[in-house]
Amino acid sequence: MNKIRVLIHIGLVFAFGILPFQMVESQSRVDQILIKEAEKITKDNFTFSTKTPKGANVYSANKTNYRMLTAIDKGLSDLFAVARKNGYRKRLNYTDYTIFIGKADRTLDSSRNYSPDIAVDARQYAGSVYDQGGYIYAAGMVLAYNPLAFIIAEHENDFPRVSDVVRFEGEHLILYHNDRNRFHKTADHSQGGGHPILK
Repeated sequence: MNKIRVLIHIGLVFAFGILPFQMVESQSRVDQILIKEAEKITKDNFTFSTKTPKGANVYSANKTNYRMLTAIDKGLSDLFAVARKNGYRKRLNYTDYTIFIGKADRTLDSSRNYSPDIAVDARQYAGSVYDQGGYIYAAGMVLAYNPLAFIIAEHENDFPRVSDVVRFEGEHLILYHNDRNRFHKTADHSQGGGHPILK
């Protein structure tokens, strides 16, 4: 197991300067739908929006610092590199991705390691080792496959972990758009398996 261990994945499918943070006011209809879904899952209010230096869209419950934004870009860069290595060409643009940064529901795992995670409904993980009594802790989770969106927890340190979570959640999105058979075999971690999927 890598240091992220098994990243829990639950998919919801529907059809040098930092850019200044803005209060979320005017968004497209698609963005409004994504925000509502993310808020329903995390119980946060995503009141801030910005972009990473390379152009990925970010919505957050709190203002996100430069180290978090560059860690997201690093994770996407790693994702795109390994996707190309595997022969995948679709959805390899930073601007294709929307990342929601929610407040962490825990910052330490059961071994007392720093592990900002989000509590989400157990669903298919009910009764598994991940089940914490009807919910699980997820490092990240896919929110939508088209447009491409996922949720991660905010971090105060260990930004390489942020990059790993971004890369790993992005693997599901890359596979969905490039290799549907492999996507179906790896989408649900409750059946075993974890990250990295692409090597």
